[in-house]
Amino acid sequence: MAHSEWLDTLATAAEDLAVAPETVAVAEELFLADVPAETASKRVAVAASLYAAARIEGEAHSQRAVADAVGVARLSVHNHWRDRLAAAGIEPPQW
Repeated sequence: MAHSEWLDTLATAAEDLAVAPETVAVAEELFLADVPAETASKRVAVAASLYAAARIEGEAHSQRAVADAVGVARLSVHNHWRDRLAAAGIEPPQW
């Protein structure tokens, strides 16, 4: 699989956060729907996808917790999670 390293990163962070398997599956779909070309952006996309999936599935994980688990800044998650939803064709919330 072309993006297995990043999916492994997602799986490790999800395990650290005790994320449900259904949420991990959604996060993988969100990540794979629009994988950034730049390697440096992929870690942010993983974190944003995981946070967005948790929101979709009703899991209460903070942006800080997800960012720390993936190894990115909280502001990166804050700035990109809605974009992950939009890239997957899901209308992001407007609040």
